[in-house]
Amino acid sequence: MLSRSALTRVARPILRSSSITKCISTTTIRNSDHAAPTLYGEGAKAGTVPTDENQATGLERLQMLGQMEGIDIFLRKPDFSKKGTMASPIMVPSLAETRIIGCTGYPPEDHRTLWYQLKNDGKKARCKECGCG
Repeated sequence: MLSRSALTRVARPILRSSSITKCISTTTIRNSDHAAPTLYGEGAKAGTVPTDENQATGLERLQMLGQMEGIDIFLRKPDFSKKGTMASPIMVPSLAETRIIGCTGYPPEDHRTLWYQLKNDGKKARCKECGCG
């Protein structure tokens, strides 16, 4: 059996090797180019007032970048392409459990806007005023 002093003489050079004492910050994950795109602005230069483009972050920045490209990120425009029926309803995509929608009738502006809360359970709903589905 090795004595304690013999064991420490053998272990010291191993513990001092550069591969073991390397910092965690040099891992390939940190240095890789495959990070998710960030939604942060570059910020304002020193001594200037930041604009919305400089300081917007998250969903606000995503919406702003979409508007610059002419894309409606949140699909906020109403669908007037057809009258929704129970056989062919107007689909309202959502990842949430519920979604609030408004009906203005068909043709558009046929009646005042009526607001409904739809559940994401697959059941079809119909407007009580005009019957659109």
